[in-house]
Amino acid sequence: MSTFFKQIYRYTRPRDYRHNENLWPYVKINRAHSGEITSLRYRGESIKMQKISSLQERYSGRILITATGPSINDMDFSRFPPMPVIGVNGAYALQGKINFQFYVIVDMTFIDKKIDVVQGVISNPEITLFTTLHGIVKVINAFSSSKIKCQVVIIEDACYKIYKRKVMPGSIWDTYCNAREVSICPDHKHIAFNHDIRTGIFDAGTVVYWALQIVAFLGFQTVYIAGLDMNNFNQPRFYENEKNKLPCFLDEKFANLIEPAFRHASQVLKKKGIIVKNLSTHSALGNDIFEKVNYDDIH
Repeated sequence: MSTFFKQIYRYTRPRDYRHNENLWPYVKINRAHSGEITSLRYRGESIKMQKISSLQERYSGRILITATGPSINDMDFSRFPPMPVIGVNGAYALQGKINFQFYVIVDMTFIDKKIDVVQGVISNPEITLFTTLHGIVKVINAFSSSKIKCQVVIIEDACYKIYKRKVMPGSIWDTYCNAREVSICPDHKHIAFNHDIRTGIFDAGTVVYWALQIVAFLGFQTVYIAGLDMNNFNQPRFYENEKNKLPCFLDEKFANLIEPAFRHASQVLKKKGIIVKNLSTHSALGNDIFEKVNYDDIH
């Protein structure tokens, strides 16, 4: 992005708008009353996208979330019953063994470092990709919009919304306590779960937390999660080896953010009648958060 425009943006906006500096003035958006981004123009080009509202409660039944922990290598997906699958980050290495209907990529470093994986996802017309506006801009810059064959849904971090003031973790309660669809953790007020992703998705250090908010919004009632190990953080992800693995910072966030966030999610999802099963039987997340089950027992 132009350093000139970036400097103009910095000097004409307060610091808590800084997360938008690489987008202005190239990105133009419109929002619906619901809060979601409904149209996008990038460098004068209208970018085709699917509106979030069109997906609300559109689905039912079971769905599989494929995370990327090493335990994925111990699973035989040919024995898994048919159901929609939502992948995250490098899980696309499983394409062919399973077919993805949905995908979530919100880590900008992942896009930079694993652009070949991103190319596979955007080239698949059967996939609906959930990514941020920063993410789709990176994709367009890398490949051009004409190379995007998947459906694109623009999602936002609830604390870093486009052209809005950022929300610091300590301000989540003050900002969202009156939002009807937002559940804030009573013991950790920097942790929240949004049932209406049109107004943003709350981060908790891992893309799976985003995926849970998405599948709840889509309407699924039973969620299986594969590869949610949350231990052995020094080991490569299932699709990596020692030479090409990306850094992992989950261990630094596990105790104070990730574990309490998933605990909170388990409680709010139970209240909504949504069942979550963890297929990683040795996961660091306890049975009291998501029940651990063996994938062989799913029929």
